[in-house]
Amino acid sequence: MVSPRKEDSLLDTPASGVRLRVPSNHLMLELVGEHDAHLRVLEAAYADVRIVVRGNEILISGDPARAAEVRTVAEELLILVQEGEGLDADRVGRVIQMVREEVPSPSGVLTDGVPVGRGKVVRPKTVGQHGYIDAIRDNTLVFSVGPAGTGKTYLAMAAAVESLSSGAVRRIILTRPAVEAGESLGFLPGDLTAKIDPYLRPLYDALYEMLGPEETARSMERGTIEIAPLAYMRGRTLNDACVILDEAQNTSPPQMKMFLTRLGFNSKMIITGDITQVDLPIGKGSGLQVAREVLQGIPGVAFVELTSRDVVRHRIVAAIVDAYQRFEENGGS
Repeated sequence: MVSPRKEDSLLDTPASGVRLRVPSNHLMLELVGEHDAHLRVLEAAYADVRIVVRGNEILISGDPARAAEVRTVAEELLILVQEGEGLDADRVGRVIQMVREEVPSPSGVLTDGVPVGRGKVVRPKTVGQHGYIDAIRDNTLVFSVGPAGTGKTYLAMAAAVESLSSGAVRRIILTRPAVEAGESLGFLPGDLTAKIDPYLRPLYDALYEMLGPEETARSMERGTIEIAPLAYMRGRTLNDACVILDEAQNTSPPQMKMFLTRLGFNSKMIITGDITQVDLPIGKGSGLQVAREVLQGIPGVAFVELTSRDVVRHRIVAAIVDAYQRFEENGGS
């Protein structure tokens, strides 16, 4: 992390407010955005604060506490620009939200990342996602629970690809309960891969984006990347592998116990799921929910709870998640 150098970015507080000097015209253009687009986001969020750009200076005036908050946002955005990280309205908005929540280093959250090869780095977009990445790095078994659109599966795939590329593991194993087929896949056409393929499509999409279709296909042919229905895990010991169980809310408690006890040496497991979207028959408990109750406090096991604040899809998705949560809390079904 490269912070703005004192000679590059000087802040002082004249009687009229706060003055931020930006090192160069280029950095100023990146900071305020094309046609001042980023500046407009900042102005909309702090309508009671006056923000004026003059040459290489940004003048901020208004309530001292609010002006100081705007200054902090501008500092964090400047760090991102100096790090070569592009800004857009979404990223500016997320920095504003983090500063309001008193996150110590919003720029640090957004510049951390998982290298997945081909020069590509997958970066967290929220504090919750950053905590999720840290949990994967620090633990052997990680449960990620949260609503749709929070990056549970995508970040798990990024961590798996990084582990494989770095040589930390020798293979990636992907599994997902095929609830709609009742784990009885024989009637579906094709070989095992073709049968389970529809249920693993989100994982394929992430692999294709990170590795490319050709490399993904080659890795699957070599067995470096393996897919299997959850029912086919019984009796195996999974060594030297990063194992991802997706849609874990649709496992039964016995299935979850069976899966977790497959963990072998030099392996890591990442379990993702959304307990608000259980597709199991009514009255059948979720293995993910039971695991949350049984495994708390075990060293090396981490539970990451993501919320609507971590949704990185269209902004309305977060509103939908919150609306359904309120509905269910009020007795809806």
